[in-house]
Amino acid sequence: MKTTAEVIIIGGGVNGCAAAYYLAKRGIKDVIVLEASDSIGHGGSSRNGGGVRQSGRDIRELPYAMYAIQHQWPTLSEELGVDVEYCQKGNLRLGKTEEHLKKLNKLATNAQSVGLDVRMIDGKEVKEINPYLSDEIIGASWCPTDGHANPLMTTLAYYKRAVELGVSFVKGAPVKEIKKIKGKARQVVVEDGTVFEGETIILVAGYESREIARTVGIDIPMTKYFEEALVTEMQPHMFDQMLGTADADFYGHQSTHGSFVFGSECGLEEAIDKPIEDLSTSSLTMSAGCRAIMGYIPALKDAKVVRSWGGWLDLCIDGVPVISPVDEVPGLILACGFTGHGFGTAPAVGLMLSQMVEGEDTVVDISALRYDRFKSDR
Repeated sequence: MKTTAEVIIIGGGVNGCAAAYYLAKRGIKDVIVLEASDSIGHGGSSRNGGGVRQSGRDIRELPYAMYAIQHQWPTLSEELGVDVEYCQKGNLRLGKTEEHLKKLNKLATNAQSVGLDVRMIDGKEVKEINPYLSDEIIGASWCPTDGHANPLMTTLAYYKRAVELGVSFVKGAPVKEIKKIKGKARQVVVEDGTVFEGETIILVAGYESREIARTVGIDIPMTKYFEEALVTEMQPHMFDQMLGTADADFYGHQSTHGSFVFGSECGLEEAIDKPIEDLSTSSLTMSAGCRAIMGYIPALKDAKVVRSWGGWLDLCIDGVPVISPVDEVPGLILACGFTGHGFGTAPAVGLMLSQMVEGEDTVVDISALRYDRFKSDR
């Protein structure tokens, strides 16, 4: 087994696979990707609702979210040779109360300040865009350039093309620590003792990134959060928009297959206390999600849920990811803490990570996402 490379990537999710692909595309094919589980994309990359959105984001994320949608997602299926089921038919973020509308309006105003085409609409226009929604909805934010895609197919596509271009993937390789040689991040030690060595190490391993980064003295303020999703049986085609709500009690869309995919919450997620290996779903969350969905989409009240799944998110304390090289540990690049927003921006993140490896400026300015932005408030 090959154990040395120009670049070692820790994490085989969509962001890690995308980084591997963009590195290989620009000629850096001497890359090893280490994935802890026995399957690629086993973490959050295969356990999300597939949103490819700009609306509802922190303005620090918007430049690269907008870049991905303007320059990468529209041609991604053709570029990667796999149908990622990208659909760009807009995003409705729904509200039923004046308090909801205040929250949505604040998000929309912030996004407009950096040039995003998003606006507030009333309940009448909501029903004109999507007649299947509840009459109780009094307004929404509407972003016509948002959409959705298939997370499993997207992750697979990046993995497939990276392998075709010469990238090596090692599965079943949970990382124990990063080691510095003469002050530079140089080695990655996996739990069975195997040592991988590279000029640059990209740490993009979800919540596990925190413990791994600590082995070289870097602590990222993140917590883990259990997100759950459900899939309905196939339905007649109803609508193509991505949906969300002001209270974030559910989000989702109708897939190409016809089934609906929804992420949902019960409000108790931060109190969940179980091992990270436990991916079992909760009856509380599933029932809460179904109630919320029926309250906004009455047409689905009789739809059967065919399966559910859960996965761990890496929540960063200020709600946006850490994406940057580490000055104190030359050779180390961080990309973690995506806080449930990481799938839709993966093309841009993968591209920017490849640029960081070569010491280039990133396609957009993401200096606000540096690891050293966290300061004590006491």
